Amino acid sequence: MTSPPRTITIEDSEKLLSFVITHGKTVKQRHRAYRNYAMLLLMLDAGLRAGELIGLRIADLLYQHRPVTSIIIRPEISKSKRQREIPVSARLTEAIKYLDQYLWSETDVSNNGYAFPAGLARHVMTLRQAERLLTHASMASLGRPINPHVLRHTFATRMMAVTNIRCVMQLLGHSSLSSTQIYTHPSADDLRKAIDKVAGIRAYRDADCQICGDPGHRALNCPRRYESRPHIPDIA
Repeated sequence: MTSPPRTITIEDSEKLLSFVITHGKTVKQRHRAYRNYAMLLLMLDAGLRAGELIGLRIADLLYQHRPVTSIIIRPEISKSKRQREIPVSARLTEAIKYLDQYLWSETDVSNNGYAFPAGLARHVMTLRQAERLLTHASMASLGRPINPHVLRHTFATRMMAVTNIRCVMQLLGHSSLSSTQIYTHPSADDLRKAIDKVAGIRAYRDADCQICGDPGHRALNCPRRYESRPHIPDIA
C-alpha cells in the first residue's frame, strides 16, 4: 500500500512563512527575506518543483512591471517537459510586486534575468542552495527540516480538497492520473478536523440533554425521559 505524501498543516505553513518574512533587520536582509518568501509561496501556492522554481525568469512572473495573473511553466524548466499554466494567488501577487520594486533592477528586467539569482553575479541559484534555504527556515520555525517536495505535496493535497483530481493533475504537470492519486489520502489537517468534529459532538452530548435541552443533566436522567416515548395501547 502506498503511504500518503508528507505534508505540513496550515498552521505550520503560516509559521514558516511568518518566520521567513520577518527574518531581516537590515534593508539587504529584508529584500532577501522577501525573495525567500516568494520562493516558498511558489511551492506552497503554485506547487512548483524546486528545479522549476530556480529556473524561472523575471518575465515568467512580470509583464510590463505588473505581476502576471498566471505563471506559464516553460517546457525547458518543467520536469515533464510539458508546458502548464498556474493561476497566481493574491499573496504571491503582492510578493512579486515587492520583488519588482526592491529586488530586480531595471537591468535585470530588461535582460530577463533569473527571478531568484544567487550572489552578486546574479547567477542562477542551485538546487542545493534552494533546499538549504528551506531547511534552515523550517528548522528555525518548526523545529524540523522540510524539503521542497513537502511544500509541493502540501499544495496538491489542499487542492485535492477543493477541486477534482484532473484539475490537480493539470496544476502539477502530471502526465497520468496514477501520479496524482496519491493525494487522495487524507492529510494531517483532514484527520485533525475529523477528530475535532467527533470531539465536538461528544461534548454536546455530554453537556446538554437531548430530550429537554437542559445542560444540567443527560438524557438518561431526564425527568421527561418517559414522556417522550410514544404511547403503546394495551392489546387484549
